[in-house]
Amino acid sequence: MDHGQSMARPEEHGLPPNVRRVHFVGVGGVGMSGIAVMMSALGYEVTGSDLAASGVTTGLQERGVEVHIGHDARWVGQADAVVVSAAIPDENPELREARLRRLPVLCRGAMLAGLTRSRSTIAVTGTHGKSTTSSMVAVMLAECGLDPSALIGARVGAFGSNARVGQGRHFVVEADESERSLLELTPHVAVVTNLEEEHLDHYGNFDELSNTVVDFANRVIPTGAVVLCADDAALAGLRGRVDRRVVTYGLGGDADIMGDDVICGATGSRCQVRDTREGTVRVTPLTVAVAGRHNLLNAVAAFAVGLEVGLEPHRVATALAAFAGIDRRFQLKGETGGVRVVDDYGHHPTEIAAVIATARAQGPRRLIAVFQPHRYSRTSRLLRDFARALAVADIVVLTAIFPAGEEPVPGVTAEHLAEVLREISADPVHCVATLAEAVPLLTRLVRAGDLVLTLGAGSIGGLGDRLVSALRQAPPSLAEAGSPETA
Repeated sequence: MDHGQSMARPEEHGLPPNVRRVHFVGVGGVGMSGIAVMMSALGYEVTGSDLAASGVTTGLQERGVEVHIGHDARWVGQADAVVVSAAIPDENPELREARLRRLPVLCRGAMLAGLTRSRSTIAVTGTHGKSTTSSMVAVMLAECGLDPSALIGARVGAFGSNARVGQGRHFVVEADESERSLLELTPHVAVVTNLEEEHLDHYGNFDELSNTVVDFANRVIPTGAVVLCADDAALAGLRGRVDRRVVTYGLGGDADIMGDDVICGATGSRCQVRDTREGTVRVTPLTVAVAGRHNLLNAVAAFAVGLEVGLEPHRVATALAAFAGIDRRFQLKGETGGVRVVDDYGHHPTEIAAVIATARAQGPRRLIAVFQPHRYSRTSRLLRDFARALAVADIVVLTAIFPAGEEPVPGVTAEHLAEVLREISADPVHCVATLAEAVPLLTRLVRAGDLVLTLGAGSIGGLGDRLVSALRQAPPSLAEAGSPETA
């Protein structure tokens, strides 16, 4: 994916024919950064800006993308077109400059749709599991020699990036349902993993979110397929509104592609996948090297996609066995002094419950959950659900709420969540004002044999590395003898 290996073909990507230089406003977001990487590899001269430096912006710079920190009209430079993330306000100076010059301004969703327009698109959406499922599909297609392109909402270990530029006809995308940009896509295969009451700040109510997902499914080409999870009650209620061919998948129960004889272990899971669609049942053993029943369900979804693109079942299973995971999805950050530190993006009660269940399957370890709530609106609406999910841990550490652009809401705090937790669990709950304060607290709390799980979609992603480093520097007695009763 070296810059300049390809010649830019703007008309093929939905851009005016004169476009050679593209500027990204808000390039540090995971979706925007992936598109920037891909367009650089396709031969465009790419620049970008973001409010703050991060590992993402550093990675872009290492790939030859010129990234400016802060927003200034000057950064638009000689750009022929500008791409903006949904988080960019109208008063942004770069956006104003682009409009003043009458440059083409595209939202992230429109640019993604442009990149996929000439390809066979496989789009994955849903409240949970989008990144893992789309990554599994992309890795599977690559392992099977189909050389796909992919844009994923997380760094994929097999690709070393959240973007992959391939020469094959398939393009795998994670289709974000948080706003309606997924309706820009015209998939050949759409996957819907599940649906819960999320992003209601944008949609207003669950019915509007459901309508958008149905509209997305019905944007599949007439000869394509919609792969729906049969285990999800909300999707079962929507199936009758989908006017494309539907393929269902699940673990147990009644589905076209069904995984049963499920065994979940500490380092992976396996099942027998039964394809019941042709009157006779075809059975294929499937093993994945990522822990958790939820990840096995994601793998069955990817298996169904493999069959849809014409791959043989055993070839699909072999390819999925090579999947080694993605960043911030039950990612081991390190183990020192007998303490294992794992990081996960989980920021919804359902996700947290699944991740904690996966952690419990690691063996009889004491579990310390460190959670950074994400958004005041979500924390308020799901407060008791968060408390119930976190109460399964032995010790909980809560950080201040990550606002994600929201204004504070009176009474909606991590301390309030801690109060609710204490009502339903006698286990220790601690609150810290900053992530920096969490490290010394955790070094006092942990003891040999513990599993520390960092959770959240905000800025908590680097905490695990800092904790591992601190534990390595701490005297063994400090790292091994901490006790929640005496801390």
